Amino acid sequence: MTTPLLSIKNLSVAFRSGDTIRQVVDDLSLEVNAGETLALVGESGSGKSVTALSVLRLLPAPPVLYPAGEIFFKGQELLHAPERLLRTVRGNKIAMIFQEPMVSLNPLHNIEKQLYEVLSLHRGMRREAARAEMLTCLDRVGIRNAANRLSDFPHQLSGGERQRVMIAMALLTRPELLIADEPTTALDVTVQAQILQLLKELKQELNMGLLFITHNLSIVKKLADNVAVMRYGKCVEQNSAVKLLSAPQHTYTQQLLAAEPSGSPRPVDESNPPLLKVHDLQVAFPIRRGLLKKTIGYNYGIKDLSFSLRAGESIGLVGESGSGKSTTGLALLRLIHSSGEIWFDGVALHELNRKKLLPLRRRIQVVFQDPNSSLNPRLDVLQIIEEGLRVHQPALSAAEREQKVIVAMQEVGLDPETMHRYPAEFSGGQRQRIAIARALILQPELMILDEPTSSLDRSVQAQILALLKSLQEKHQLAYIFISHDLRVVKSLCHQVVVLRQGEVVEQGACQQIFAAPQAEYTRQLLALA
Repeated sequence: MTTPLLSIKNLSVAFRSGDTIRQVVDDLSLEVNAGETLALVGESGSGKSVTALSVLRLLPAPPVLYPAGEIFFKGQELLHAPERLLRTVRGNKIAMIFQEPMVSLNPLHNIEKQLYEVLSLHRGMRREAARAEMLTCLDRVGIRNAANRLSDFPHQLSGGERQRVMIAMALLTRPELLIADEPTTALDVTVQAQILQLLKELKQELNMGLLFITHNLSIVKKLADNVAVMRYGKCVEQNSAVKLLSAPQHTYTQQLLAAEPSGSPRPVDESNPPLLKVHDLQVAFPIRRGLLKKTIGYNYGIKDLSFSLRAGESIGLVGESGSGKSTTGLALLRLIHSSGEIWFDGVALHELNRKKLLPLRRRIQVVFQDPNSSLNPRLDVLQIIEEGLRVHQPALSAAEREQKVIVAMQEVGLDPETMHRYPAEFSGGQRQRIAIARALILQPELMILDEPTSSLDRSVQAQILALLKSLQEKHQLAYIFISHDLRVVKSLCHQVVVLRQGEVVEQGACQQIFAAPQAEYTRQLLALA
């Protein structure tokens, strides 16, 4: 009988906090064979990422404990192996794509330096040969104009582009086992299809095993050979992908499969006056060359965008990573320089300086794409969510602020008992819910939601969409909803703007465009959804 590439036997993982020990993985057993893909699925906080990080012993020894279990790679025990042995396995034989690309990439080094470091350490390549390898890999993961992007730093890339760099970094080592923790959450459907095809090709080419962690069951259908479903740290069901997806046995698995985005947006009152009007919005990034960094041209993050939005209405911005969706959100918040006109409730935001904008900040809130980098790691959840209240409602007492935080946490499905924990103690999906609660607590009139559900599992995503619809109807909130998940956009938005490389491809009523798209690019996006 062939030895599995990866074998996890009766693994238990616990976190110690003071005198309290909390078990997060309980008696888990999994196997991944060479050339096969095991998809690990389940809600945020079910123990998926903890399991993946335990394979390479990347979790800090205190406070993480391993009360029981064993982890074998090609018959070699890893869970209790010396650090010297683990260093020969990490990166060389087992590579990992982490869930949070902005945190995983070094903000002080450009992309070329970080990719070269991988090739130098793990494959002993010299700079010239390494550059050619880097460009080939970046091209395969869908980075346009790769030669011109090597000098970019992580903050100069979109969320999806950062994720693709992380994927390239892992694949450069040509590992025997690849652990991919939510590798496609920040990617649009076109690039997602490209990455999935690339993983399939490499799996065949290298006979590579793949442990694929995801909450997106449509990806599982396309990629996985076997599936394991986790809930509250336990594996509730394991089977081949075909059998599990066609005839799930466990009630929880059935719930996951049924939790696809559906429904339509709440009707908007046509008599409502426009709350936000945008005319000819443009964001241009200068291209500088030479010793004096002379500007020789411009790259347009967004070009000639115009729309209006009523109270109680939602507009979706969709398109590829790097198409200008997040750039538009930052420009509307006046966090980056732009030209054109932005009117909010009759006030010309484009004419206001920072001081005059401050009173309007409470009325326009944002949920950023990457919750891990937008939450202060030194503050607990109570401090994070109440921060806006301290700035905009200073007369509230500490008890009043805490009560408002409790209500906000309950609205987004978080346990108020966890309010004194820190962001690092939560899963990616739970951190996103903290970010949503922070925005909601000020009861804004306009919310800019930048991929707010991309890191959430389907069941929680359905809850958040229902919550957003309910709040919109109750408070007449207006939403600018940035997403690459077209099913979510269809469920929530009244209007849609399709962007590509900073330009508007198609724009209009959401239902009309989904039913009869005019542009070829829109048809491609819908075909891959």
